[in-house]
Amino acid sequence: MKTVTIERRCSDFDSFRAEYIKSLFNVESGADFRIDAQLPDDTEGWGIGVIVGPSGSGKTSLGSEFWPGTKPWSPRWPKDKPIIDVIGVKLEVKQAAGMLSSVGLGSVPSWLRPYNVLSNGEKFRADLARLLCDAPAHAVVDEFSSVVDRQIAQVGALAFAKSWRRTKGRVVLLSCHYDILEWLQPDWWFDTATGELNRRALRRPKFELEIIETDWRYWPLFEPHHYLKLPKMIAAKCYVGFVNGEPVAHVAFSTRPGLVEARACRLVVMPEWQGAGVGMKFLNAICERWLNAENRFGLNLPTLFHTSHPGLADTLRRQSCWTQVSGVLHGSCARDTGLASASYGGHWRAVQGFRYIGADHD
Repeated sequence: MKTVTIERRCSDFDSFRAEYIKSLFNVESGADFRIDAQLPDDTEGWGIGVIVGPSGSGKTSLGSEFWPGTKPWSPRWPKDKPIIDVIGVKLEVKQAAGMLSSVGLGSVPSWLRPYNVLSNGEKFRADLARLLCDAPAHAVVDEFSSVVDRQIAQVGALAFAKSWRRTKGRVVLLSCHYDILEWLQPDWWFDTATGELNRRALRRPKFELEIIETDWRYWPLFEPHHYLKLPKMIAAKCYVGFVNGEPVAHVAFSTRPGLVEARACRLVVMPEWQGAGVGMKFLNAICERWLNAENRFGLNLPTLFHTSHPGLADTLRRQSCWTQVSGVLHGSCARDTGLASASYGGHWRAVQGFRYIGADHD
């Protein structure tokens, strides 16, 4: 443990208004500020710490003194380069893209835009991805999640925590929002409002994903977030996932000729839910239904799924219920491979194919 003491002093003004406010609220002075905090030190095994509390309670001051000489994380972003050119410059493009996906910024068009034109939610996630790419030994992040929608803040916190724990670094997050603590599951958090250090393990919030079978009626909500502009799949059934009545995920299912297997496409997760693991659980649940003949044909059909998204491809490779069956990695076009152009949209792009083989295939 280490003791961090913050003392601040300024002039004790005696203007008419200052004296009036002192007398009105029975305040003797606003000149002195002091806070003493017992905080974990680097000899303890921890990766994520949080200093949380109301504005003006000393969070930034404590963060600045936690590692003397370490300034709060504030990366510079050029206005003339897309973010994919800025993050992880020492990494392969695939790794940099994977970092963006890991914190929930999975929208490929957003990767091709400069930082200054992104939304606040996208900027929040881009900053986190850059921190993960740089992977410093220790970092302090001020105003963590303060300027974004609370749904984005919570899911972004969850996504960041999962990825940061794969590094060997330590990070201290400063925030005025208590609603992110359960999503972050920090190793410790210090509350500047009470002066208490907490190490209690927190349970991550659970949410129920309801899946319905439908037609294309919900697709207009999801289409702007899909990385390809394609016609609708022929004779497809769509599935939409809802959380508390809100549509959060979409995928379409059809069959290959001869009814030998199903084919899934148009998988989209709404930006505010990216990084929470919703997409794969949603897709796997529907693939399991088709494998168990829970489809309009009454047939046990494995599912074939193709993607060009590097982050999604890596995730599929890590899951034992999927096996990779193809990989055209040099940017070929479906028309030139002898396959129907509808299979991959007829686009010049690297395509990787996977087959769902079941959760209990072992």
